Amino acid sequence: MGTAQRPLRRVPGLRFQKLLGSGADGFGALPNLQRYGFMAVWDSEEAAQEFFTKHPLWQQYQQRTSEIWTARLAPVKSHGLWDRENPFDYETEADAADGPMLVLTRASIRWQKTPRFWRYVAPVSATVAEAPGVRAAIGLGELPIVRQATISLWESQQAMQDYAYRSPKHKEVIRLTRQENWYGEELFARFRVLDAEGTWDGHNLLTF
Repeated sequence: MGTAQRPLRRVPGLRFQKLLGSGADGFGALPNLQRYGFMAVWDSEEAAQEFFTKHPLWQQYQQRTSEIWTARLAPVKSHGLWDRENPFDYETEADAADGPMLVLTRASIRWQKTPRFWRYVAPVSATVAEAPGVRAAIGLGELPIVRQATISLWESQQAMQDYAYRSPKHKEVIRLTRQENWYGEELFARFRVLDAEGTWDGHNLLTF
C-alpha cells in the first residue's frame, strides 16, 4: 500500500483516490496490519473497469489477499472537504432509492484536540457496528491518530437516519465536535450501493 501512490497517479480516469489503513478491533487507534481500504473516484465506469480488470497494481493486490470486497457507489449527498476539495460533489447526484446505503465520514483532527477526540469519538464509533440495520462498519485512516474516517454499510437510509438522529451518544459527539472545534477539515457523504462483489468477513454483505 505504501508504494502504490506513484503508479496510481498515472492511472487514466482516476480523479481522486485514497489508500487507507484500518484500526485494531475495527475502530481502535492502533493499526490492523491485515486490512486496508482503497477509495477511488472515477471519470467513467469504463475507466474503473479497466483498472479493476487489467491494472498490474490491482492484480498484485488480488494475489496477495485472502479476501476482497468491492462496492460500486453513486453519491447521494456530500458536504465538506477532503484535501481542500469535495470529490463527491457531482452536478447530478443519485436518488436516495430504498436499498443499501454506504456512509463515509472523514476528518483531519487538530493535534491539540486528539486526546478529547479519542476519548469520546472512538467508543461511540464502535457502537455503529452494533446498530440495527448495519451490515458492516470499520474505522479507516490516512494517518494514524489524526486523519481518520469511518465506513458503514446500512440496509436502508431509514436505518442510517434512525441511528444518526436518535442515538443519544452520537448526538452528544456531534455537539462536542462543534463546540470544541475538533476538526481542521471534515467531510460527510452518503452513497447508494449500485452493486458489490466479493466478501467481507466471509459474507456477501448485500445478500446475507
